[in-house]
Amino acid sequence: MKEEIEKIKKVAIESIEKATNAKELEEVRVRYLGKKGELTAVLRGMGNLNAEERPIIGSLVNVVKEELEEKINQKEKEYELAELNRKLKEETIDITLPSTKITRGSKHPLNRIIEEVEDLFVSMGYDVVSGPELETDEYCFERLNLPKGHPARDMQDSFYITSEYLLRTQTSAVQARTMMANKEKTPIRVICPGKTYRRDDDATHSHQFSQVEGLVIDKNISLADLKGTLEVFVRKMLGENLELRFRPSYFPFTEPSYEVDVTCFKCGGKGCNLCKQTGWIEVLGSGIVHPNVLKMNGYDPEKYSGFAFGTGLDRLAMFKYGITDIRLLYQNDVRFLKQFDRCDR
Repeated sequence: MKEEIEKIKKVAIESIEKATNAKELEEVRVRYLGKKGELTAVLRGMGNLNAEERPIIGSLVNVVKEELEEKINQKEKEYELAELNRKLKEETIDITLPSTKITRGSKHPLNRIIEEVEDLFVSMGYDVVSGPELETDEYCFERLNLPKGHPARDMQDSFYITSEYLLRTQTSAVQARTMMANKEKTPIRVICPGKTYRRDDDATHSHQFSQVEGLVIDKNISLADLKGTLEVFVRKMLGENLELRFRPSYFPFTEPSYEVDVTCFKCGGKGCNLCKQTGWIEVLGSGIVHPNVLKMNGYDPEKYSGFAFGTGLDRLAMFKYGITDIRLLYQNDVRFLKQFDRCDR
């Protein structure tokens, strides 16, 4: 039986060496070491041996089995190394090749303006507050000195949901809510950016647009405080060398009220097509908070005064980035938006 085992060993080693891939090597393993393999068959035939031969043959079979397993494992490692080298050779990445450009988005021009405005006023000690876009008639009009039937409502009455609820026409409603929420009637310094809605839709107006309004209420607030604040705001947003011009105007919630113009940032005040040859561009409305507004929202006009201002964020974006049609801001045209990618670099 020893001769038979040695013969099996010799043939098995030759088969291992001849194997050219992992599949053939596995077939050799099964043929000689599997449950029905040739070495296993030898072990099963040990019942025909006498007691003295059994341990000798059993020990020899185990030695041969361990030797064959070691050679098979070694061969497997050779295959694995060869496969790894093949992959490294075939799947090498040439890092000298130019990479594929990854298309990325950029901040929307309106978001840029909003962030700039918020950063500026927060640095000046203001809080940023928000309110509902579906507003009540009370906060949108009545608490801002616009009672029912007031003629100034004709410019703003727009998207009513019910007789009492409408899409807000101005973020001034947030100012009224802020005053009412201030139970102790302490000084207020806030800006209110957000979306508003009116019946407009042309190159310079949209049925939906964004506003930012500011409100300061404290003791001894004057027009000088308003003028200084707006100078910082306008020059930071549109240019350091701009001059402001206050023109008397009318707003129900301020008295006195002013339209604020700035020298044209395109021609420097000389006159061009942008400013219609006047040298000035209107940018916002402002004024001293009307005593009625203070009184209706719980402030004593004998002790407190304040100023308010508001401007369209869309308008600021159009001025700053040279956008000629407000509708471009809402059309989500990638060709338009990707122009602002350069600002992120």
